[in-house]
Amino acid sequence: MNVEYGVATVYIKGRTPLILNKLSEKARHELLLPSPRKTAADRQQSLKHNPADEFLAAAHMIPDDRAPTLLAIPTTALKGAMRDAALEAKGTSRSQIGRLTFIPGALLPVYGTPMIFLSVVRMADPGRTPDIRTRVIVPEWATIAEITFMRPQLRAQSVVNLLHAAGLMMGCGDWRPQKGSGSYGQFEVLAEPDADFNRIMKTGGRKAQVAAMKNPVAYDTETEELLAWFTVELRRRGIKAA
Repeated sequence: MNVEYGVATVYIKGRTPLILNKLSEKARHELLLPSPRKTAADRQQSLKHNPADEFLAAAHMIPDDRAPTLLAIPTTALKGAMRDAALEAKGTSRSQIGRLTFIPGALLPVYGTPMIFLSVVRMADPGRTPDIRTRVIVPEWATIAEITFMRPQLRAQSVVNLLHAAGLMMGCGDWRPQKGSGSYGQFEVLAEPDADFNRIMKTGGRKAQVAAMKNPVAYDTETEELLAWFTVELRRRGIKAA
């Protein structure tokens, strides 16, 4: 049986800031082998949050120094957005898009300068307990993806159209439209790179990202105020962050 396929190279530019929030190594370790329950004395001697560490842990990173960027999004995030957008589109199904489209590799390089973002979230417990979450946010971002699709079931233009819809309705990262609570991570698909796309690619590559992750800048006033209070309070209480 002859298998026919095509490859669509797409230029993706963010419409809204991208929030990166990878499950941290600490959280994965806790899933594998939970720590013993802490006593009240233990909790007083340990930090509930360390924004600097949580910031570094929040991003998917490409370890290869030869890679064009440090930051990335899982290719499954982009394909997942396309699959879910198919639920709203005529003529395609979620399972069909899952079977007939492929994005090579595990991580897709993302261009753009990261910043630190602290915000209040609600936990999943019955009381919806508030907490502070530290994440990486990329205000302006761009990426290039190569999407392989099977012919004759799909055409290049239908793949691009579906990705357009995914960028508006689904998005990528935290607080994306798909989750219903936010509008972050929306994107558009360009026929060819425009001036903004080229600027993000030029100024938001690996070197700039490494520097920004080492010395992060606060994304907004709330983040700036929380970090300033945290630093002062650590000194007042005589606590040293690990």
